[in-house]
Amino acid sequence: MKYLKQIYLAIIFLFLYAPIGVLIAQSFNASRYRGHWTGVTLNWYEKLFSDSRIADALSNTLSIGLLSAGIATILGLITCIAMKELSRKWRATFLSITNVPILNADIVTGISLMLLFMGLGLKLGYVSILLAHIVFNVPYVILCIMPQLMALDKSFYEAALDLGASPFKAFTSVILPELRPSIFAGFLLAFTMSADDFIITHFTKGAGVDTLTTAIYAQLKLGVHPEIYALSTLVFFFVLIFVLLFAINRRKLKQLEIRN
Repeated sequence: MKYLKQIYLAIIFLFLYAPIGVLIAQSFNASRYRGHWTGVTLNWYEKLFSDSRIADALSNTLSIGLLSAGIATILGLITCIAMKELSRKWRATFLSITNVPILNADIVTGISLMLLFMGLGLKLGYVSILLAHIVFNVPYVILCIMPQLMALDKSFYEAALDLGASPFKAFTSVILPELRPSIFAGFLLAFTMSADDFIITHFTKGAGVDTLTTAIYAQLKLGVHPEIYALSTLVFFFVLIFVLLFAINRRKLKQLEIRN
Protein backbone atom coordinates (compact mmCIF):
# COMPACT_ATOMS: atom_id res chain seq x y z
CA MET A 1 0.00 0.00 0.00
CA LYS A 2 2.88 2.36 0.80
CA TYR A 3 4.41 1.86 -2.66
CA LEU A 4 1.03 2.40 -4.31
CA LYS A 5 0.71 5.76 -2.57
CA GLN A 6 4.19 6.76 -3.72
CA ILE A 7 3.44 5.68 -7.29
CA TYR A 8 0.16 7.59 -7.22
CA LEU A 9 1.89 10.77 -5.97
CA ALA A 10 4.59 10.37 -8.62
CA ILE A 11 1.95 10.12 -11.35
CA ILE A 12 0.17 13.23 -10.04
CA PHE A 13 3.39 15.27 -9.94
CA LEU A 14 4.33 13.99 -13.39
CA PHE A 15 0.92 15.02 -14.71
CA LEU A 16 1.33 18.51 -13.20
CA TYR A 17 4.92 19.26 -14.11
CA ALA A 18 5.64 17.26 -17.27
CA PRO A 19 4.16 19.98 -19.53
CA ILE A 20 6.32 22.60 -17.78
CA GLY A 21 9.37 20.37 -18.23
CA VAL A 22 8.65 20.08 -21.95
CA LEU A 23 8.25 23.84 -22.16
CA ILE A 24 11.59 24.46 -20.43
CA ALA A 25 13.37 21.94 -22.66
CA GLN A 26 11.81 23.50 -25.77
CA SER A 27 13.10 26.95 -24.77
CA PHE A 28 16.68 25.60 -25.17
CA ASN A 29 15.98 23.77 -28.43
CA ALA A 30 17.97 25.15 -31.36
CA SER A 31 15.18 24.20 -33.75
CA ARG A 32 12.19 26.48 -34.27
CA TYR A 33 9.93 23.48 -34.71
CA ARG A 34 8.33 21.59 -31.83
CA GLY A 35 9.29 17.94 -31.49
CA HIS A 36 12.44 18.35 -33.58
CA TRP A 37 15.51 18.53 -31.31
CA THR A 38 18.65 19.83 -33.00
CA GLY A 39 20.77 20.91 -30.02
CA VAL A 40 21.01 23.31 -27.11
CA THR A 41 21.01 27.08 -27.62
CA LEU A 42 20.41 30.34 -25.74
CA ASN A 43 19.45 32.11 -28.94
CA TRP A 44 15.76 32.41 -28.00
CA TYR A 45 16.64 34.05 -24.70
CA GLU A 46 18.89 36.54 -26.50
CA LYS A 47 16.10 37.39 -28.93
CA LEU A 48 13.66 37.69 -26.04
CA PHE A 49 15.80 40.26 -24.21
CA SER A 50 16.27 42.25 -27.42
CA ASP A 51 12.50 42.45 -28.02
CA SER A 52 11.45 45.92 -26.88
CA ARG A 53 7.72 45.06 -26.89
CA ILE A 54 8.21 42.15 -24.49
CA ALA A 55 10.46 44.30 -22.31
CA ASP A 56 7.78 46.99 -22.07
CA ALA A 57 5.10 44.38 -21.35
CA LEU A 58 7.24 42.85 -18.61
CA SER A 59 7.84 46.28 -17.09
CA ASN A 60 4.10 47.02 -17.12
CA THR A 61 3.31 43.61 -15.61
CA LEU A 62 5.73 44.05 -12.72
CA SER A 63 4.85 47.67 -11.97
CA ILE A 64 1.08 47.12 -12.20
CA GLY A 65 1.36 43.90 -10.21
CA LEU A 66 3.37 45.46 -7.38
CA LEU A 67 1.35 48.68 -7.24
CA SER A 68 -2.05 47.00 -7.41
CA ALA A 69 -1.02 44.36 -4.86
CA GLY A 70 0.34 46.99 -2.47
CA ILE A 71 -2.69 49.28 -2.72
CA ALA A 72 -5.13 46.35 -2.57
CA THR A 73 -3.35 45.01 0.53
CA ILE A 74 -3.70 48.36 2.32
CA LEU A 75 -7.37 48.73 1.31
CA GLY A 76 -8.10 45.12 2.23
CA LEU A 77 -6.48 45.51 5.66
CA ILE A 78 -8.48 48.66 6.40
CA THR A 79 -11.67 46.96 5.23
CA CYS A 80 -11.02 43.93 7.46
CA ILE A 81 -10.45 46.16 10.50
CA ALA A 82 -13.69 48.01 9.78
CA MET A 83 -15.70 44.79 9.31
CA LYS A 84 -14.34 43.31 12.54
CA GLU A 85 -16.14 46.03 14.51
CA LEU A 86 -19.50 45.18 12.90
CA SER A 87 -22.04 42.82 14.36
CA ARG A 88 -21.87 39.20 13.26
CA LYS A 89 -24.89 39.60 10.97
CA TRP A 90 -23.57 42.65 9.15
CA ARG A 91 -20.04 41.24 8.98
CA ALA A 92 -21.34 38.08 7.32
CA THR A 93 -23.34 40.21 4.88
CA PHE A 94 -20.36 42.33 3.87
CA LEU A 95 -18.12 39.28 3.57
CA SER A 96 -20.64 37.72 1.21
CA ILE A 97 -20.66 40.91 -0.85
CA THR A 98 -16.86 40.97 -1.08
CA ASN A 99 -16.85 37.35 -2.25
CA VAL A 100 -19.09 38.12 -5.23
CA PRO A 101 -16.24 39.55 -7.42
CA ILE A 102 -14.24 36.36 -6.81
CA LEU A 103 -17.09 34.17 -8.04
CA ASN A 104 -18.12 36.54 -10.82
CA ALA A 105 -17.00 35.73 -14.37
CA ASP A 106 -13.91 37.70 -15.41
CA ILE A 107 -15.49 38.70 -18.71
CA VAL A 108 -18.40 40.33 -16.84
CA THR A 109 -16.01 42.19 -14.54
CA GLY A 110 -13.85 43.27 -17.47
CA ILE A 111 -16.74 44.62 -19.55
CA SER A 112 -18.29 46.33 -16.49
CA LEU A 113 -15.04 48.10 -15.62
CA MET A 114 -14.48 49.11 -19.24
CA LEU A 115 -17.95 50.68 -19.43
CA LEU A 116 -17.40 52.40 -16.06
CA PHE A 117 -14.08 53.91 -17.11
CA MET A 118 -15.47 55.05 -20.44
CA GLY A 119 -18.52 56.54 -18.71
CA LEU A 120 -16.27 58.48 -16.34
CA GLY A 121 -14.23 59.76 -19.28
CA LEU A 122 -11.09 57.92 -18.18
CA LYS A 123 -8.77 57.09 -21.06
CA LEU A 124 -8.06 53.37 -21.24
CA GLY A 125 -4.42 52.65 -20.65
CA TYR A 126 -1.97 52.04 -17.82
CA VAL A 127 -4.08 53.77 -15.16
CA SER A 128 -7.28 51.93 -16.11
CA ILE A 129 -5.47 48.57 -15.91
CA LEU A 130 -4.04 49.49 -12.51
CA LEU A 131 -7.45 50.52 -11.15
CA ALA A 132 -9.07 47.36 -12.52
CA HIS A 133 -6.44 45.15 -10.89
CA ILE A 134 -6.89 46.91 -7.56
CA VAL A 135 -10.64 46.32 -7.75
CA PHE A 136 -10.45 42.56 -8.29
CA ASN A 137 -7.48 42.10 -5.91
CA VAL A 138 -9.09 43.59 -2.80
CA PRO A 139 -11.48 40.62 -2.23
CA TYR A 140 -8.55 38.18 -2.36
CA VAL A 141 -6.66 40.21 0.24
CA ILE A 142 -9.72 40.28 2.51
CA LEU A 143 -10.02 36.51 2.10
CA CYS A 144 -6.44 36.11 3.39
CA ILE A 145 -6.46 38.62 6.25
CA MET A 146 -9.95 38.35 7.73
CA PRO A 147 -9.66 34.83 9.25
CA GLN A 148 -6.46 35.63 11.13
CA LEU A 149 -7.78 39.01 12.24
CA MET A 150 -10.90 37.37 13.69
CA ALA A 151 -8.71 34.84 15.54
CA LEU A 152 -6.64 37.52 17.31
CA ASP A 153 -7.16 38.08 21.02
CA LYS A 154 -8.38 41.65 21.48
CA SER A 155 -7.06 41.74 25.05
CA PHE A 156 -3.47 42.26 23.79
CA TYR A 157 -4.51 45.43 22.01
CA GLU A 158 -6.44 46.63 25.06
CA ALA A 159 -3.44 45.85 27.30
CA ALA A 160 -1.21 48.01 25.10
CA LEU A 161 -3.70 50.88 25.44
CA ASP A 162 -3.76 50.44 29.23
CA LEU A 163 0.05 50.67 29.28
CA GLY A 164 -0.09 54.09 27.64
CA ALA A 165 0.26 53.31 23.95
CA SER A 166 -1.75 55.34 21.47
CA PRO A 167 -4.29 53.44 19.31
CA PHE A 168 -1.98 53.75 16.30
CA LYS A 169 1.07 52.60 18.28
CA ALA A 170 -0.86 49.69 19.77
CA PHE A 171 -2.02 48.65 16.30
CA THR A 172 1.44 48.84 14.68
CA SER A 173 3.23 47.20 17.63
CA VAL A 174 0.70 44.51 18.64
CA ILE A 175 -1.83 43.79 15.89
CA LEU A 176 0.23 44.37 12.74
CA PRO A 177 3.07 41.94 13.62
CA GLU A 178 0.50 39.22 14.30
CA LEU A 179 -1.13 39.83 10.91
CA ARG A 180 2.17 39.88 9.01
CA PRO A 181 1.87 36.34 7.56
CA SER A 182 -1.67 36.90 6.29
CA ILE A 183 -0.80 40.36 4.95
CA PHE A 184 2.16 38.95 3.06
CA ALA A 185 0.02 36.07 1.80
CA GLY A 186 -2.62 38.55 0.60
CA PHE A 187 0.03 40.63 -1.17
CA LEU A 188 1.53 37.56 -2.80
CA LEU A 189 -1.86 36.30 -3.97
CA ALA A 190 -2.83 39.74 -5.29
CA PHE A 191 0.44 40.06 -7.22
CA THR A 192 0.01 36.58 -8.68
CA MET A 193 -3.58 37.28 -9.74
CA SER A 194 -2.53 40.57 -11.33
CA ALA A 195 0.38 39.08 -13.26
CA ASP A 196 -1.75 36.16 -14.42
CA ASP A 197 -4.84 38.12 -15.46
CA PHE A 198 -5.72 38.38 -19.15
CA ILE A 199 -9.47 38.88 -19.63
CA ILE A 200 -9.95 41.95 -17.40
CA THR A 201 -6.69 43.46 -18.65
CA HIS A 202 -7.75 42.88 -22.26
CA PHE A 203 -10.96 44.88 -21.79
CA THR A 204 -9.45 47.73 -19.74
CA LYS A 205 -6.19 48.33 -21.61
CA GLY A 206 -5.75 50.96 -24.26
CA ALA A 207 -3.90 50.89 -27.54
CA GLY A 208 -0.14 50.58 -27.15
CA VAL A 209 -0.28 49.34 -23.54
CA ASP A 210 0.28 45.63 -22.89
CA THR A 211 1.08 43.28 -20.07
CA LEU A 212 2.79 39.94 -20.62
CA THR A 213 -0.50 38.09 -21.01
CA THR A 214 -1.90 40.44 -23.66
CA ALA A 215 1.45 40.70 -25.45
CA ILE A 216 1.78 36.91 -25.62
CA TYR A 217 -1.80 36.62 -26.88
CA ALA A 218 -1.09 39.15 -29.63
CA GLN A 219 2.00 37.20 -30.73
CA LEU A 220 0.17 33.87 -30.66
CA LYS A 221 -2.13 35.15 -33.40
CA LEU A 222 0.90 35.01 -35.71
CA GLY A 223 2.04 31.60 -34.45
CA VAL A 224 3.97 30.28 -31.46
CA HIS A 225 7.54 31.59 -31.50
CA PRO A 226 10.36 30.00 -29.46
CA GLU A 227 10.81 33.30 -27.64
CA ILE A 228 7.47 32.61 -25.95
CA TYR A 229 8.90 29.36 -24.55
CA ALA A 230 11.84 31.29 -23.13
CA LEU A 231 9.57 33.93 -21.62
CA SER A 232 7.29 31.32 -20.06
CA THR A 233 10.31 29.55 -18.58
CA LEU A 234 11.57 32.76 -16.97
CA VAL A 235 8.12 33.51 -15.55
CA PHE A 236 7.91 30.00 -14.09
CA PHE A 237 11.29 30.30 -12.34
CA PHE A 238 10.42 33.79 -11.11
CA VAL A 239 7.23 32.47 -9.50
CA LEU A 240 9.15 29.48 -8.10
CA ILE A 241 11.71 31.76 -6.43
CA PHE A 242 8.90 33.94 -5.08
CA VAL A 243 7.17 30.91 -3.53
CA LEU A 244 10.43 29.66 -2.00
CA LEU A 245 11.11 33.05 -0.43
CA PHE A 246 7.56 33.03 0.95
CA ALA A 247 8.06 29.56 2.44
CA ILE A 248 11.39 30.56 4.01
CA ASN A 249 9.86 33.73 5.47
CA ARG A 250 6.91 31.78 6.89
CA ARG A 251 9.24 29.22 8.49
CA LYS A 252 11.27 31.98 10.13
CA LEU A 253 8.09 33.57 11.48
CA LYS A 254 7.01 30.27 13.00
CA GLN A 255 10.44 29.86 14.62
CA LEU A 256 10.17 33.34 16.13
CA GLU A 257 6.68 32.56 17.43
CA ILE A 258 7.96 29.38 19.09
CA ARG A 259 10.86 31.24 20.75
CA ASN A 260 8.55 33.94 22.02
